[in-house]
Amino acid sequence: MVTKLHKDSAKTSDASHMSASVKDSAQQIWQAGLGAFTRAQAEGSKAFEALVKEGVSIQRKTQAVAEEKITEATSKMTHMATDISSKASGQWDKLENIFEERVAKALNKLGVPSAKDVSALIARIDALNHAVQKLSAKAPAVKTTAAKTAPKAAPKSKAKPTARKTATKRAAPKA
Repeated sequence: MVTKLHKDSAKTSDASHMSASVKDSAQQIWQAGLGAFTRAQAEGSKAFEALVKEGVSIQRKTQAVAEEKITEATSKMTHMATDISSKASGQWDKLENIFEERVAKALNKLGVPSAKDVSALIARIDALNHAVQKLSAKAPAVKTTAAKTAPKAAPKSKAKPTARKTATKRAAPKA
């Protein structure tokens, strides 16, 4: 039994030694954590501010690049839109001319005068009016002398339509 006692006491001394070792390790871990926490508090705000500054710098660079790309894309799109609209307007003008020519041919076949014909007639009417005005300015002098020399004609008397009235009166009672 003595040996048993000796074995039991060896086991208890190993257990107490191990318990003390675990206790010491736990305490060191706790102290390391406190030290890390204290250091993080002291240097954490500095690290945080440094990270914020770096983030602001990166954001500015990214915005500048993005704005440059947007400006470039806008310029390209504007140029392309201008090219397309000029091509489209050219095609539209061609289509409009073709339409006008076909309408003019159809109207000509139907005998409708064109705008040129109407403007030529207007010009000719204006020329004739001008010529008439020139002649009418000279003509009143000739008429006044002819009116003085010519004898005056007797006024004509009008016949009364009494026969007609009676014929219509007779027809009315029969109806």
